Amino acid sequence: MARQSAAASVVLPVAAALIWPSSVWLVALFLLWTIAAAVFWIRTERKEQEQRLARTVYMLQTASVKTLNHHRHDWMNDLQVLFGYIRMNKLDKTVEYVEKIRARMTEESQIAKLGVPSLISYIQSFRTLTNAMQLQVKLDEGIYLNELEDGGKPIAEALINLINAYRFSVKTGYGDPAVLTMQLSREEEMLIAAFYYEGDLTSEQQLADKIKQQLEGASLLPVDVEHPQRKLVLKAEWRA
Repeated sequence: MARQSAAASVVLPVAAALIWPSSVWLVALFLLWTIAAAVFWIRTERKEQEQRLARTVYMLQTASVKTLNHHRHDWMNDLQVLFGYIRMNKLDKTVEYVEKIRARMTEESQIAKLGVPSLISYIQSFRTLTNAMQLQVKLDEGIYLNELEDGGKPIAEALINLINAYRFSVKTGYGDPAVLTMQLSREEEMLIAAFYYEGDLTSEQQLADKIKQQLEGASLLPVDVEHPQRKLVLKAEWRA
């Protein structure tokens, strides 16, 4: 509004300069007014950009803190369970739980190697976004999206949009949270992305429409979309 008002204010001196073109002081006033309005416009635009940048940084910092708190909470729970097994001298249970932790660390390591920061950050911080749906990610060895010729960004964006389509379609209630499993695998020169959903939905048709909308112009092509509410299989050519 401030910038629009500054731009609109130039109309008056412009009109005066057109009506009395021979008046030198009106022409000078028009030039000074225009310069002042331009300076005000630029300063206002810079201030808004600074405010947007500050809000973005704050949101990123908040998301990072929430993610770290979730991981810290998980590790504290793991330590308490291990400490309980050790105190009860249950060596077999201790070894079994350590293997469980090792498997989870392997999964997190594979996620971190996807190579696209936006996708990695989204997956790692997903638990801070909602409690109504759990996201499970299963990756084959050697899935490095950043090795693709476009850096993997279009595929990463499509994956995030599809996950959000499921997330916003979850029917919240008092039961167990819904579970969405995303599986990425590679078959020769093709990337296969499969989604498996378990849980209630607000509207299966709306979810199907959202998925169809997200796939329009996307790098991922549908393979099995007969019942996308429960199973969705996509593919993309692997071009490094």
